[in-house]
Amino acid sequence: MIQPRDFLKKISPYKPGKPVEQVARELRLKGEIIKLASNENPLGPSPLATRAIRRALKEANLYPDDNCYYFKEKLAGRLGLEPENLFVANGSVEILPLAALAYLDPEHSAIVSEGAFIWFKIAVRIADGELIEVPMKNHTHDLKRMLKAIKKNTRLVYIANPNNPTGTMVTKDAADEFFKKIPDDILVIMDEAYYDYIDDPEYPDSFTYLRQGKNIVILRTFSKIYGLAGVRLGYGISSKETIANLAKLRISFNVNRLSQVAGMAALDDADHIKKGKAVNDAGKKYLYDAYEKLGLFYLPTYANFIFVDFGRDSQVVFEALQKHGVITRTIKEYGFPHALRITIGTEEQNRKLINVLKKVL
Repeated sequence: MIQPRDFLKKISPYKPGKPVEQVARELRLKGEIIKLASNENPLGPSPLATRAIRRALKEANLYPDDNCYYFKEKLAGRLGLEPENLFVANGSVEILPLAALAYLDPEHSAIVSEGAFIWFKIAVRIADGELIEVPMKNHTHDLKRMLKAIKKNTRLVYIANPNNPTGTMVTKDAADEFFKKIPDDILVIMDEAYYDYIDDPEYPDSFTYLRQGKNIVILRTFSKIYGLAGVRLGYGISSKETIANLAKLRISFNVNRLSQVAGMAALDDADHIKKGKAVNDAGKKYLYDAYEKLGLFYLPTYANFIFVDFGRDSQVVFEALQKHGVITRTIKEYGFPHALRITIGTEEQNRKLINVLKKVL
């Protein structure tokens, strides 16, 4: 048997939240099952996007526009950028390993936070680079300590803001100080998948760093507030030179025709975005109160999920909830063996979650 390259031994595959169909099949559940595991929009996809997809189905026999021309034009106009500043991807996560492959050699290092999005670590290992993990401070990125961890061979720094799975935020002051001191030969990957849920004035404007000429790739997605996780559409924002380098690693037709038309339509769905934020804000208030009454430790969130620590093996709580038709997400691989990451759902879903928690605890 042919042997794989040695670096593959260091990679643990990403573990997504369990699909409803899998849980129903494995546990033979017949009633309603709610999925609060993958931070999906509980309101469903943008209605404008679904209409656009239906219209485009008759062209599903045709290859998509490989350059995503019309989507880029529309998105660039909304962002005040040029299309050449955009990399359109099959979900923003696609860009993470591409950036590592573009800028890391085995003799180079990359810096991540220990409790940050697990795909940062996977991306570094795909490029066979040296992985430097920095402990978090108050469950968020310790930017000062990350700066101190930089070595002569460091080429990449990954930051999630807000962070998955803790839901915490790096502030503007901290980010400003970080970008003042980061060396010019290091590329910062700023993952802003949950950007659309933020309304805090302390949230940093990452476009400022791009305009200042800093080496940064900003990642955003249509999977969350737009409700298009199943369609797979995300994008990266950076200098034209960096985007051109990433594009050399892109597979042909990486973004399908339906994704492109869905994204263009979703950009116009202001009503869906407004409703999504309102449901999320209301859900946070209700769940904060409920978790406090249950005596559970949680982290106030800037995203559409809440980090909840149960003070015991989270797998036990996870399995108990699942038997009652509530799917959540363990985050042991992030270094949190007692916590679950639980998506904020609709009012009805949140109430079911709390009622089931009262039973199983």
